[in-house]
Amino acid sequence: MRIRSYVEIVILLVIVFVLSGLANASRTTENPSRSERVPVKLGIDNLDKHLDVFTGKRVGLITNATGMNSQYQSTVDVLHAKTSLVALFSPEHGIRGAVPAGDQVGSLTDAKTGLPINSLYGATKKPTPQMLEGLDILAFDIQDVGARSYTYIYTMAYAMQAAKENGKTFVVFDRPNPVGGVEVEGGVIKPGFESFIGMYPIPIRHGLTVGELARLFNKEFGIGCELVVIPMTGWQRTMYFDETGLPWVMTSPNIPTPDTALVYPATGIFGGTNISEGVGTTRPFDFVGAPWLDAEVLATAMNNLKLPGVIFRPATYVPRFGNFAGETVSGVQLHITDRKAFRPVKTGMSLLTIVQQLSGDKFSYRYGTGTPMMDLIVGDDALRLGRYTTEEFLLAWEQEAKKFKELSQAYYLYPVANQR
Repeated sequence: MRIRSYVEIVILLVIVFVLSGLANASRTTENPSRSERVPVKLGIDNLDKHLDVFTGKRVGLITNATGMNSQYQSTVDVLHAKTSLVALFSPEHGIRGAVPAGDQVGSLTDAKTGLPINSLYGATKKPTPQMLEGLDILAFDIQDVGARSYTYIYTMAYAMQAAKENGKTFVVFDRPNPVGGVEVEGGVIKPGFESFIGMYPIPIRHGLTVGELARLFNKEFGIGCELVVIPMTGWQRTMYFDETGLPWVMTSPNIPTPDTALVYPATGIFGGTNISEGVGTTRPFDFVGAPWLDAEVLATAMNNLKLPGVIFRPATYVPRFGNFAGETVSGVQLHITDRKAFRPVKTGMSLLTIVQQLSGDKFSYRYGTGTPMMDLIVGDDALRLGRYTTEEFLLAWEQEAKKFKELSQAYYLYPVANQR
């Protein structure tokens, strides 16, 4: 009896060992776990390999709370220890990322290093010659979200222009595009509709890292500065941020997670309307609604479209600030079921169309003292003026995105061949 039990145990162990080996082989070849992938190292993680760029040079740094290495060390502190860092520059939301959207940022002094902080979201959005006096290098290390209407990439563009005009080297520490580097969606900015949320004719979802954008801006849009991009290692174009193993810091008060970055190109368009896009809740940009909408009707209408990778759940919420602050809002929450299939731009346009239909004369666009916000978000006035149907817009935008993707591939630092 004991012999039989012993034999059975041995056979069982052999079977378990074989099956385990097959499972590991399958995971390694088809879907490697995070621990089996090559670790992603940020541009700032690779600083030591590029210290010659900074030798004997006085450095200024444009950064915010997202500027840190994979060990949670601030880029300010890293450069202060390893280079001659003499000045800091702050974008929208401030050097610590706590200033609300649209609020001006003041010039201060960094408490830890004692370095002066020059604001690039106050009296000027472009570094002045006085700000750059005494610098040899102007560096940039900020996490982007992969969407055209995010101001950090234009802070970078203005700084590149200033570097060119004042004879400074511009250095970009590269970071991942959190929504991947494969998909490109949406139309481009049309002449006459350029702004700080859309300086150049790039699509709504551009599919590039900040380093790749810098390369494209520098050549395609005639900046022509002396540009150095310190690349990442281990990043693949198919990666979403949670696949990198890197720490995430909220890029602005209303982009708290990488998931928000994915839905932002869909619902950010409602920032040009009187409809709530969930700002003022704990899930900004996940919600869309208004007090007069019927949540069940809106959810049913959207789910009937069978848009890929997303389900619309009826939802009621009360924003603490933003549109309808303190009011009960009815609408939908977007639940992404397949992020690779999800098409935020198509989803956002479809949702805008249905919301307009259900709102009737209660729907309106936001008008200020200048160009209507919707025109700046979209990069054209054709949507606001109703020149084309949703289907016509999406077809035209698909062609514009395809053309841009073909153009942008010349500036890739991470080949498509890296896709798994």
